[in-house]
Amino acid sequence: MGRSYFHLHLVSDSTGETLITVARAVVAQYEGVAAIEHVYPLVRSNTQLERVIHEIETAPGIVLYTLVEQELASRLEEVCRATGSPHLSVLEPVHALLSSYLGTHSTARPGAQHMLNAEYFKRIDAMNFTLLHDDGHLPHDLDDADVILVGVSRTSKTPTSIYLANRGLKTANIPLVPGVPPPVILETAKTALIVGLVATPERIVQIRQNRLLSLNADDDTSYVDREAVAEELAASRRLFARNGWPVIDVTRRSIEETAAAIIDLHRDRRQRLSAN
Repeated sequence: MGRSYFHLHLVSDSTGETLITVARAVVAQYEGVAAIEHVYPLVRSNTQLERVIHEIETAPGIVLYTLVEQELASRLEEVCRATGSPHLSVLEPVHALLSSYLGTHSTARPGAQHMLNAEYFKRIDAMNFTLLHDDGHLPHDLDDADVILVGVSRTSKTPTSIYLANRGLKTANIPLVPGVPPPVILETAKTALIVGLVATPERIVQIRQNRLLSLNADDDTSYVDREAVAEELAASRRLFARNGWPVIDVTRRSIEETAAAIIDLHRDRRQRLSAN
């Protein structure tokens, strides 16, 4: 059965990240259907909106938007009705629920979630720390991290670290290399949550082979030998068990799913420490 396509217009007065995330999460639930995305960020004037309207009139489809200025929203809705394009203000149901519960109205502030507040600068600090502590660099201050990821090569340590940093967690990652002992500080770290990452030997070998192929490197090496890889993983599991570190199998997990599990572990650990 062939895949069907539809035009999806995402109109935002901010970065558009919220719309993109929501839209893709929903579209992914429909097999055999794909969206042709038209993303319009930072739409804050009538001139900018008119350019968007021209695109919608040219390729009608579903329109999702987050426009806090009512005049712009009303104009967009008018065009959607005229072109027969189903439309929805993604944040409006949430605003209505909060307004009803809190007994107050919101203040129209485009991009308010991206203000340069303390939380924003916390994420910047976390990102700087994480980039400096990637792949075992600067291990002497590992315990300043919120999270330390440990695993053999190709267990998604770096992308998971970056994702966690974007959520405000200072994250270091340590590669486990055959014949090379892990940093001693891992054994003595008291503050940071240490998480072991593993995967099946088959998955690791596949990723490593692709890596060597991209580098035009010789694949006649223990780096991609299944038995050698299996022993690497077994040794890593023994290390994790000996230290009582939680383990996450990333074989069938996306980066987002792995990070969500780690954030949950970090929250639980923080609550236990604060209770003591």
